[in-house]
Amino acid sequence: MIPPKPISRPDRVSLWRYLRLFRRDILSAQPERLYGAWMAEFRTPFFRSYLANDPALVQTILRDRPRDFPKSDRIGEGLRPLLGQSVFLTNGPVWDHQRRIIDPAFERGRLTQSLPAMWEAGQAMVARVLDQIGKGTEIEIEEIASHAAADVIFRTLFSIPIDDEIAAQVFHEFRAYQRSQPILNLAAFVPLPRWFPRFHRAETKRAAKRIRALITQLVDQRRHAIADGSAPDDLATRIMTTPDPETGQCFTAAEMLDQVAIFFLAGHETSASALGWALYCCAAAPDWQDRIAQEAATLSDPNDVKRLTTSRDVFRETLRLYPPVPMMVRETTKAETFRKRAIPKAAQLVLSPWHLHRHTKLWDDPDAFDPSRWQSDDTRQSARDAYMPFSAGPRVCPGAGFAMAEGPLLLSLLLRAVEVTPVPGKTPQPVAHLTVRARDGIWLNVRPRRSPDTGTKG
Repeated sequence: MIPPKPISRPDRVSLWRYLRLFRRDILSAQPERLYGAWMAEFRTPFFRSYLANDPALVQTILRDRPRDFPKSDRIGEGLRPLLGQSVFLTNGPVWDHQRRIIDPAFERGRLTQSLPAMWEAGQAMVARVLDQIGKGTEIEIEEIASHAAADVIFRTLFSIPIDDEIAAQVFHEFRAYQRSQPILNLAAFVPLPRWFPRFHRAETKRAAKRIRALITQLVDQRRHAIADGSAPDDLATRIMTTPDPETGQCFTAAEMLDQVAIFFLAGHETSASALGWALYCCAAAPDWQDRIAQEAATLSDPNDVKRLTTSRDVFRETLRLYPPVPMMVRETTKAETFRKRAIPKAAQLVLSPWHLHRHTKLWDDPDAFDPSRWQSDDTRQSARDAYMPFSAGPRVCPGAGFAMAEGPLLLSLLLRAVEVTPVPGKTPQPVAHLTVRARDGIWLNVRPRRSPDTGTKG
């Protein structure tokens, strides 16, 4: 099965048209040749950028010498109103301090403590979908995925369901922020001095301010609960009470506010993107959907997530085809030579999971949805060298293990309860804004799943 892929732009376009295309959707703004290139150069009057698809270059930039290639501020400019100085945007000693506090909360041994909350969110998602089926079988599944992913974040982070008043407000405000925030603003293309206005959209700034005010309430409530000994043992408590082992300092309230903002963005927006596309791929590949339902039939406990091998392979394949964060940008701190090409200082290095995961020289039948490839020896090399949905190296997403438990579990719980099929004439078209989403949503026909033993509705 070949799922939808953006149509690439012509190989040569004017700078003005390229900037317009890029601002609208960074995927279709790229030429087709990038799917087979090891490296490509883009020049503008303001800076040079280089796409690095060569696994050896990716290894150098992300794993071997990450300090020499810090995150570029150009992407962060557009997200600063919401994320402040979160771990997603910082570099150097500030980032080191943040990761020393955050990483222990996501260690594998502690992940099991979050599984019951994921299970409860999954059950609530199934109930919500079954309720919607009574109003019509055609459902926009991205909204369902967004609601479920947000529910997981609030239950695991603050021990509250999304129905909680503040949680519900954050969710709805965040959807307003998504609609008003392009992935790039002017500062991504033009190197502006720090004092120069950033021209964020007025609604973007207002939405970010409202979200941060609501998160401040949650953080303040938790600080008081920690002080009086009534705080639950969830992610927020663990992170707020963990001191930096080198300095002994915990996060201040302001620092925690920034981190919660990125936890919600990274943990909600990216998980919702992946779950939505996984459900579409399963709708278009009913054999894989049925295999997931059969595997999930005996699910009875949150800890059963570790035996969801089929669902995990489907989720991996979805992340390969639709990596939620399609591109990452690093910056050179000195002149470099890559593939015999001179790279100047302050050049932008674009690492593209979107192109790397579909590279014609690295993957067999790269545009096909084929979860079985993850059980093939032929895939091991590509999986090691050309697969990075959560980035790689020291800056790998601390929640990668969390996401790989959450995604397969939610997918399994839903597909054992319902059957999904594509809606004719509504093939979703991928576009990249904050993450890879569908231009007009993902519409699926949904009906209660019939029991394989009796032929009746389960």
